Order: sequence, then C-alpha cells, then structure tokens
Amino acid sequence: MILHAGVLALLVGGAVVVAMMVVGSVLAVRILRGWDRSSSSEQQLALERRTFLISALVGAALWIEIGSGLLFIHTVDDLHEVLVGAMCATGSLNANPIGWWVLATKGALILLVPIWLALNRLDQRAGDYPLVRLKYAALLVLTPIAIADLALQILYFSGLRPDIITSCCGSLFSESSDRVTGDLASLPAGPAIAAFLAASAVYLAVLAWARIGRGSAAAGLATALSPVILVLGLVSIISFVSVGYYELPTHHCPFDLFQGAYGYIGYALVISLVAAFVNGVVPGLFRPLARRPSLNNLLAVSEKRWLTVALASYSIFLVVAIWPLLFGHLAWRLM
Repeated sequence: MILHAGVLALLVGGAVVVAMMVVGSVLAVRILRGWDRSSSSEQQLALERRTFLISALVGAALWIEIGSGLLFIHTVDDLHEVLVGAMCATGSLNANPIGWWVLATKGALILLVPIWLALNRLDQRAGDYPLVRLKYAALLVLTPIAIADLALQILYFSGLRPDIITSCCGSLFSESSDRVTGDLASLPAGPAIAAFLAASAVYLAVLAWARIGRGSAAAGLATALSPVILVLGLVSIISFVSVGYYELPTHHCPFDLFQGAYGYIGYALVISLVAAFVNGVVPGLFRPLARRPSLNNLLAVSEKRWLTVALASYSIFLVVAIWPLLFGHLAWRLM
C-alpha cells in the first residue's frame, strides 16, 4: 500500500509539512521568550528577519496540509478496489481502524489551519507584527496535531492488508447499526430537513446582518452559530442528502458522494461547508484584536470579505444539499 501514488504523496507531503512546522515551532519558542518590538538589539533584528520567511514557509506548508485532507479522502476511496469487501472509503478505513483517527486529525487541521492562515495574513498586512506572539503560540498548538497526523498515517497505511476481509458502509451507516452513525441514519427525514432549512435560514440571515451592520453582536452570533451549522451540515449529509443523491432510501454512507458516479459532489459539499464555517467563525473570533490601532481598519475590511465568503459558501452548500430534494426521484418521499 505504501507504493500507491496517493499514499506516497500523503506521506512525503506530510513529512515536508511537519519539517517546516517544526522549524517554525523552534522559532516560535524563541519569539515567545525574546520578542520585543521596541528593541533594536541584534537578537530582535534577527527575529524580525526570520519571522517573515518562516511565516511564508509555514503558510505554504499549511496550504499543503489542507490539500492533503482532500487527497486522503480520494486515496482511501481509491484503495477500496484492492481491499476485499470494501466498496468505498468506509471499507478502507474499517480495514485498519487507525484510519478513522487519521480522518479525525485531518478534519481538525482542515478546520484550524485556515484560521491560522487568516491570523498570519492580518499580522503581515499590519506591518508592525502586532500578532506575532499570538500566531506563533497557535503554531505550537498545530504542530503536535500535524506530527500526530503523519504518525497515524504511517501506522494506517503500513497496517493495511489486501488479503483481510473488511466491512463496508452497510455495517456502519445503516439504520440497524448500534453506533452513532446508525442513529443519524435513522433520523426521520421530514423533521431533519425542516430543522436543516430553518437553521440555514437563520444562519444566512445572521451572516447578512453581520455583513451589513458590522456590529459586534452580529459577528459574535455568527461565530457562535458556525460550529452548530458545521455539525448540522455533516449530520444532514448522512441523514438525507446522501439518500437524495443515491436515490436509495437505505443508503446513508457519505463517502460514496466522493466517487465519480455521483459527480464527486462530496467535495463540493465539504469544501463549501468548511469555507462557510471558517469565514463565519473568524469575524467574531478576531473582533477583540480590533483594539490594536494597526488592526482596526484592516479588520473592518477583512471582516466584510470573510462574511461575504461565508454567505457565498454556505449558499453553495445549501443549494447542493437540497438539489436532490427538489429534483430527485425520492424528493417527495424524503419530504
């Protein structure tokens, strides 16, 4: 399995990312211990020269990390063809349960990394490095997750055995399953759709309110609602969105949506939902930073952009999610 092209790309890319983040973390420790913007000492000048270069390298590495999350889904789906009993990515992950831990670390990085990138962009645009301590402290949190992600990937891919029979999505994403996924699959479609549409309408209204009014209350509410909407979106994909696209009432596996037979629609769902979450949560999360003079106007401009992207991204997610409910063969049965 290690010689699979996707696996090699993930492991090599992961090693490069970890190496860059470790280098950044070493600098982070030095910055947290000795950064003094008012000083003109040789040590301070050396830190200032290095921080821009290291921030750029770490930023590039973290973009690679975001792409690796999508590549991981594609790779485990492709591997199902060589695993006995697997019919999609679920079977590949079940073949070695460590794969689910990899999926969890990938998910955490995909959600957290864009927030760090936004923080880094603000710091670089401000000019006086007002957030350098904060962003490097955050980097020290991200680095162990990236290291754990690489270690888990090595354990997962090296532990896959083509001759061992694995179970697929029927045992996990079915109404008879005794796991949480079974509970989600057995949710009544009508109430689940109604709750999803109502929550979506509220979320879009809050984003629009925050975008127009720029009030702290609106931004804070958007930040509070974004994690709720993220969870609700994922639940909805398992509960009824997948069923609508498969046109099979008993099939709730979300991973088949990433296959070509369904137009790779899973990528559109995940990317738009994550983009809505990140851009919806950042305005309120960063609002306290506006007390810094160099960030006040910059944050006002950035906040509008974030909220615009959040509105557009969630609108795309909503359209893609409800499309089979409006035009699919199971539309009326789902409703």
